[in-house]
Amino acid sequence: MKGASILSALALASVSAAQTPAGFTPAVEQKLEVTFGTKSVTPGLALTKQETSRQPTIGLSIPANGTYLWMMIDLDASTNFVNPGAGQPATYLHTVIRDFKASGTASADGISTLKSTATGPVSWFGPAPPAENPPHPHRYTNLLWEQPANWQIPAAANQMLQSQKSGFNVPKFITAAGLQNPIAANYFNVTG
Repeated sequence: MKGASILSALALASVSAAQTPAGFTPAVEQKLEVTFGTKSVTPGLALTKQETSRQPTIGLSIPANGTYLWMMIDLDASTNFVNPGAGQPATYLHTVIRDFKASGTASADGISTLKSTATGPVSWFGPAPPAENPPHPHRYTNLLWEQPANWQIPAAANQMLQSQKSGFNVPKFITAAGLQNPIAANYFNVTG
């Protein structure tokens, strides 16, 4: 009985440690700090389109000594934007911005804010889920990668970023871009 309790606790701990939605691949355990104005995102937080209309501030609670690539995807989009119920479920690529670096020293709570002067390769496109009946939340997943030194976007990865936004496949992008798995993640929900 004691062994079953320990296994249950370990299973719960592994689920609660994930910063990506259940079933998302690759699963990420390190939290990416995502803040919209004064609202800090905890995994699964419900926000409005208005609250998420401007690009968030992102940061890390681990040493941020490198250069980073940030992505935001909608896991609950439809292949039919006009009539979502008539389409198939699809992941939609919203944003990919490169060259994030720590800006200054970490805050008193140990968070290093990351900033970038880049606006792409896919500029900020805020959450905009359509009204649906019945309404359901869209999971906007934020991923952060260590960006390799002197990294240039390989042609295959750039092709995905520019022309395969609907049905975007994160594992295929990781391979095409020559990246490792994301180092941090977070997600929030927005309902149309």
